[in-house]
Amino acid sequence: MNESGTELQKHAMDTWQVVKNRFGLISLSFLLIFAAAAVLTYIMPRKYRGHVEMTIERITQDINVFDKNRGDSLAFTQEYIKTQFETITKPTTLYPVIEKLELAKRWELPNRQAALARLRANLETQSMLRSDFVIIDYYDQDSQLAATIANEIAKSYMAQRNNIEGEKKQKALTVLQQQISDQEDLRRQAQLRSQEAKRKAGIVGDWIVGGGSSLNPGSDIRTSEENMQMSREQLLMQSDQDILTLQTEIDQIANLSSDDLIAQASGLKLENQNIATMTSKLQELQVAREGLINEGRGRMHPQVLSVDSQVTQYKALILGAAKAHVAGLQNRLDGAKKKRQSLQTYNDDAKEEIMNMQSLYNEYKTAKDEVTYLEDLLVKMRSRFFEEKAGIELVKSPATIYSEAEPEGKPAKPNVPLHLALGGVLGLMFGLGLAFFLEYMDTTVKNLDDVERFLGVPVLAVVPKGVGVLHRSSGFNPDAEAYRILRTNIEFNRKSADANCLSVVSGGAGEGKSTTMVNLAYVCAQGGYNVLLIDADLRRPSMHTYFDVSHATGLTNYLTTDIRLEDVVIRTQVENLFFLPSGLLPADSAGLLNSQRMVDLIADVKSRFDLVLIDSPPILGVSDASVLANMADMTMIVVQHRKLPRHMLMRVKQSVENVGGKVIGVVLNNVDLRSDAQYQYYTSYYTYYSPTNTPGSGQSGKSRRRKIRTETTAPALGTPQPLARLDGDDVF
Repeated sequence: MNESGTELQKHAMDTWQVVKNRFGLISLSFLLIFAAAAVLTYIMPRKYRGHVEMTIERITQDINVFDKNRGDSLAFTQEYIKTQFETITKPTTLYPVIEKLELAKRWELPNRQAALARLRANLETQSMLRSDFVIIDYYDQDSQLAATIANEIAKSYMAQRNNIEGEKKQKALTVLQQQISDQEDLRRQAQLRSQEAKRKAGIVGDWIVGGGSSLNPGSDIRTSEENMQMSREQLLMQSDQDILTLQTEIDQIANLSSDDLIAQASGLKLENQNIATMTSKLQELQVAREGLINEGRGRMHPQVLSVDSQVTQYKALILGAAKAHVAGLQNRLDGAKKKRQSLQTYNDDAKEEIMNMQSLYNEYKTAKDEVTYLEDLLVKMRSRFFEEKAGIELVKSPATIYSEAEPEGKPAKPNVPLHLALGGVLGLMFGLGLAFFLEYMDTTVKNLDDVERFLGVPVLAVVPKGVGVLHRSSGFNPDAEAYRILRTNIEFNRKSADANCLSVVSGGAGEGKSTTMVNLAYVCAQGGYNVLLIDADLRRPSMHTYFDVSHATGLTNYLTTDIRLEDVVIRTQVENLFFLPSGLLPADSAGLLNSQRMVDLIADVKSRFDLVLIDSPPILGVSDASVLANMADMTMIVVQHRKLPRHMLMRVKQSVENVGGKVIGVVLNNVDLRSDAQYQYYTSYYTYYSPTNTPGSGQSGKSRRRKIRTETTAPALGTPQPLARLDGDDVF
């Protein structure tokens, strides 16, 4: 089984354990609430039912001019059905029933408000999910009256809804008629505006004079003037392009130096046709000059000077031609700018005239479109008005009754099986809730996990409930096995073989501390170990009663006088078991125990006995147990199952550790195996050592071998030391 399954099984077992532990409380809660439900059911008056089944019709609530189906679609919702369903229980529906049947007088009530309250208290309505069906149930001690009231409520709802629907439609028709009248006034005003705009725009019929454009609703208006305007716009764009071209060419020439201008003259497309010839001649002269220089003629040679003079003349001619070309370009640019200015002026005037005319045309068109729209709207409104007016005369039933109420012969309330079942369920739930609540509030020690989690020490043994004194019982006793387990765990948990002095404490009185000590001593003595029991409970000594001896002489005598130890220690009837009674009770028990004499006593008996067990009073409230815990080698805490709260148990351990004591472990005492089944694993030896398997009962050899093996393999407390023989026949 995986971890989640194991955890789930553990929770289930814990839950079942709580139920078992609190079964009496759960049963009592169940019986009380079930009995209360039965009594209430018995004394409740018997009422008969009037039962009506009907469907709510979905009627259009509003009148809509433009969409005939819109009102119906709004009504076809569950919210609409829910609203109509809730109106059944409203005063507007129930008051007519009260007045018609005179219920206030019939029930002897002072007014109709009181009758309404009683009517509502016995009225139940129910709507079906995803359906238009509605059920009306009315309960009364008179079966005939119950049926009559149920039928009248259904009729009152139908009448009330007819009135409401009729009033709504009549108001809507009145509003619609007023809207029709207002729309007619708006249409007349729109017609007057359309005629005035038509006159201003010079429109004859539905065509623009001189334009040839249609003025039908929704059409665009475009005249010949607009077409001319588009041509002028194109001319302006062309003029701008020419100006930009000329300005670019002028800027290009202006950025050239004289030498660059002469050098690039042939590529500038100058208007002078001789430029190319002069440029070619200039290049020839420059080549000739370079040839003369290369032949060795100097710069001042007559031939070189003649060539230079010709080059200068040609450059001057080319530069003059270029400048004349730039002047011509500038004149063309100025002319283009003047032409564009005149075009712009003319175009602006024409555009303004066109815009004025267009405004008049659009005004007329808008007015005509408004007239058309208002006329269409009026047609729809008049049509809807006459349809709804005719519909009012054809009244549609707001509901359809499929089952009318009839007097019933058997009371419908109270529902005895249902009430008893609910009482049983509530009783069981209350009992379980109370049980788990008390379990949650219960902070006592419930299991081994509580002890080990809060104290951090092991549980040495689990002692079942009802275990008596072992040495007084005769024959085989399986209760001794719990103390054998305790003996074994003490042996394995003590720190050394010399740590043989054990003090036993408890948080409060009555936790079984003394019984645990006596039985532990008995089991250890049976194992052949010399055991000394010291009754150091000088508040309420009780250990002497287990051995039927007197406690007149004992520990207090030894601590306060020079009496010998042999004179106060008593040899019990159990072999190897010795007992030191408490003696007479002193005034200051804590001071007496916290003495050097007591320290010497413990050191002495530790050397003489294999195991020394010291009984002490409850550690909470008195300091005696703390003193003894400090002197002993180890301390064992006895905790009664489900008695001591966890925080008190932690305080017990803290009290031991505060004085330097060492807690070896805890004995969980008085465990009820019938209610706490989780401990049966720790006490399974009861089944193992059943009466049929005891020696001499004819059990199988295998069972006998198992029993012998269990007893012989129990760990010992150590090798018994020789005991010093003291004087006297009644001691040691």
